[in-house]
Amino acid sequence: MLNVSIIIPAWNEEERIADCLTNTIRQTVTPHEILVVDNRSTDNTCTIVEEFMAHHPEAPIRLLHQDEEQGLIPTRNYGLDAATGDVLGRIDADCMLKPDWVEVVSGIFTEDDEAMGATGPVLLFGSNMALRATAWKQIRGEVCRDKSDVMHEDVDVSLHLLGRGLKTVYSKRMVCGISARRMYTSPASFHAYMRRFRNTFETHPEHWRTHKSEHTLYIMYPWLHVLYPMYQKLLEVRDINPAERMWFNMQSELEEKDDLQDM
Repeated sequence: MLNVSIIIPAWNEEERIADCLTNTIRQTVTPHEILVVDNRSTDNTCTIVEEFMAHHPEAPIRLLHQDEEQGLIPTRNYGLDAATGDVLGRIDADCMLKPDWVEVVSGIFTEDDEAMGATGPVLLFGSNMALRATAWKQIRGEVCRDKSDVMHEDVDVSLHLLGRGLKTVYSKRMVCGISARRMYTSPASFHAYMRRFRNTFETHPEHWRTHKSEHTLYIMYPWLHVLYPMYQKLLEVRDINPAERMWFNMQSELEEKDDLQDM
């Protein structure tokens, strides 16, 4: 089985980074490494990561610092360049990986020699992406720098893989949960974020799409914009940790499936 590196770009993620790391270490297959790449955070992100590492010395977590340039893309690239795994998984700092995520990702690329990129469903939306290390080396000098910060960088990577004729796959088992925090931003901010889809494809006119996911998100936005703060308050009152709950629920599901197979 191929090993998997997990890369997590982070900027001021003190509220979510511990939950994200909890899910990365509670995997059915241990990641080759977990790289948190801090990008000039001004909050307690780095302190929280360091404390997490101290409490979990067995976990293959490394804290890197990308201080030369502010921005997601240079921070992501720094992490992808530093990774040493066969497969590079790129997630957001508010992602909650399903317990078998690493196992599934490894299996995708181990079983299909032609697969160079992979993605799967997300609960809401966000980065849930993996690519073969050799594929990253091929497109490393081509991916858009997006200095104006108006594109979706994960979509851009996918389009560069396609532009090279490299195979990308979709797996229903490669599940990643993500917070709904984008839905709680102002209408103007939300619109600007949705506009990134169009901006990215306009940068790649040789590619087109038949389904525009932002249309669905526009429909969801008014409801989730109202419900999200209520949901956060409920979690606080009931002392519920979404990452812990998601991991235990899904781990129970996996154990039940194993029990059925053994019968």
